Amino acid sequence: MSDTWDELESFRPELVALCYRMTGSVHEAEDLVQETCLRAWRSRDAFEGRSAVRTWLYRIAMNVCLTALRGKGRRVLPAGLGVPGEDPDVPVAAADVLWLDPLPADPAHIAEQRSTLRLALVAGLQYLPPRQRAAFMLREVLAMPASEIAEVLGTSVPAVKSALQRARARLDELAPTPEALVEPDSVEARRVLDSYITAFETADIAALTRLLRDDATLEVVPSGLSLSGKRLCVPFLAEHVLTEPDLYRMFPTVANGQPAAAAYHRDHTAAPFRPFGLALLTTDATHLVSITTFLDPALVGAAGFPEDPTQVP
Repeated sequence: MSDTWDELESFRPELVALCYRMTGSVHEAEDLVQETCLRAWRSRDAFEGRSAVRTWLYRIAMNVCLTALRGKGRRVLPAGLGVPGEDPDVPVAAADVLWLDPLPADPAHIAEQRSTLRLALVAGLQYLPPRQRAAFMLREVLAMPASEIAEVLGTSVPAVKSALQRARARLDELAPTPEALVEPDSVEARRVLDSYITAFETADIAALTRLLRDDATLEVVPSGLSLSGKRLCVPFLAEHVLTEPDLYRMFPTVANGQPAAAAYHRDHTAAPFRPFGLALLTTDATHLVSITTFLDPALVGAAGFPEDPTQVP
């Protein structure tokens, strides 16, 4: 292995994606990748070249994640609290809830792994015990055989196979009828995303109603709001969100391998727009299946957009 920090750093984006899947937090993932690179640098002379550098780094990263996850609670989306919000005026989130983060990026080198970054799957992974989570990710992301996974996790091949079986069964319970994946850069996904953005910017509740599927869901982090079904989502959006035109400015992007919108907001039409957050969409190619909104202005910058929306090219 070349003794250069730059070579280790070249793997950073995909290592962040791996650690994000494990932890559900971009900030934690970045810290864990830094620790991974430091450990790899210190042990570089012991690397014997019997496996690819990428595989070696993934092994280190996975063990760093497992250590970090000891004793920690899982990160959730509002629906994961188990108390769907029937009344939007009654918050369902506890003050100490650990919220799942979005991943506001779509590196080209992980395009083939977009399905393992979908928000619903990452949320589902958080329900698995860390070692089951690790076994599943090593198999699905690295395509490691059970013998190598056993070596990484310090266990036996039968234990790995049992962990994989349990992980898949649990994920099937959480999403028994998974949606067909629609690539975020497909014509169908972009059409739905553009319609969503137009409806928000013009406060066209009728257009948004047509766009929502009857069983669509709406979640908002960190408020804890979780609504299921168009009959609940539409009244809430009409009363609390789409109150008048020109209060939102949105731009298409990709997050977690899904179509997304970077959002700016202002309180009234004479005020300047300010970064507001990121909305992730799930679509079946014709309708919106889910909207998950993260009310964090920093995510607009993390997605590559400026503070001032008039500066967007």
